[in-house]
Amino acid sequence: MEEAMVVIVGAGPAGLATSACLNRLSITNVVLERDDCYASLWKKRVYERLSLHIPKQYCGLPHMPYPSDAPTFIPKNGFISYLDNYVSHFKINPKYQRSVESAYYDENTGKWRVMAKNMALNVDEVYVGRFLVVASGTNSEAIIPEVPGLDSFRGEFMHSSKYVNGKKWKGKEVLVVGCGNSGMEIAYDLHNWGVKTSIVARSPVHVVSRPIVCLGLFLLNYFRISVVDSIIMLLTKLRFGDTSIHGIKMPKYGPFYLKRMTGRTPTIDVGTMDKIKAGEIKVLPSIRRINGDKVVFSNEEVKQFDAIIFATGYRSTVQKWLKDSTNLISENGVPKQSFPNRWKGKHGLYCAGLSNMGLDGLSNDAKNIASDIYLALSR
Repeated sequence: MEEAMVVIVGAGPAGLATSACLNRLSITNVVLERDDCYASLWKKRVYERLSLHIPKQYCGLPHMPYPSDAPTFIPKNGFISYLDNYVSHFKINPKYQRSVESAYYDENTGKWRVMAKNMALNVDEVYVGRFLVVASGTNSEAIIPEVPGLDSFRGEFMHSSKYVNGKKWKGKEVLVVGCGNSGMEIAYDLHNWGVKTSIVARSPVHVVSRPIVCLGLFLLNYFRISVVDSIIMLLTKLRFGDTSIHGIKMPKYGPFYLKRMTGRTPTIDVGTMDKIKAGEIKVLPSIRRINGDKVVFSNEEVKQFDAIIFATGYRSTVQKWLKDSTNLISENGVPKQSFPNRWKGKHGLYCAGLSNMGLDGLSNDAKNIASDIYLALSR
């Protein structure tokens, strides 16, 4: 058994940020990570061409800005280097290959008991803390939807977390399912590799350009979300036209409102829309069924593909191990509390980075959590 003032579950950016903030206040903490490295999503499960979609000033972790000579939009490897420096600077030492099996609040001791499997040694371990921070993220488990006949597909299919680049499919037909940021960017990357690319638009989505979203972030400092959304939607229509003509329907509510209320991020275009408008990337409706290498769509169109990439998101696995007596986190792994106090529960339970508010949001969570714990210990 090991005891610390704070037990943090997850060594992604949220867990690292929280540990750094606590270390600055000399509050003991232990970080448990099921993988063999920190930031495993960034190091192992993202594609080559990925870069941060919003400017670096909105993507830093607490107490360490990016160097002035860093590019405005940080590439994947640049962000990993930034995290490496962050971990070293704040002396963060996660315990790796610890798969948390359960965590509950012990009323008798007033502390949290966290049971974890040490996968390297195949032994059970117990961690005890007065405070527990859930920082395991919303990307714990990849989702591939149930599609009738998928098992019969003769080509290759994978989740977007397994995609690296499109080199091996040059000249072949590949279908990308999902038109969020990952799906649209992977479709663009495939096209650039000479792949005959199609994309499934399953639900309405806002598609915005980088300059437009940057303007929106700036305007939010001065205007209400409703005003900013109206401006952004007008500029988006001027930039891309009526995207529904090309099969990309727009949601009823504005992009920043949806982001705040649901955590759903608008799709930030990297050039995909121009390829769609030119007919170089085809947009298709939902899949109805699969027969061998043929895919039948909801409009009864039938097409043949060599591979399918599911950019269909992830789910949180928090509810599998957290015995949440405080009712902080919902069944789908996101906070139940209303904005802006989603990070705090009762009995010393906190969550960081579960609200889908990006790096800026999880950084605010980390700072709030550390400050709240410091005040609690000062009483």
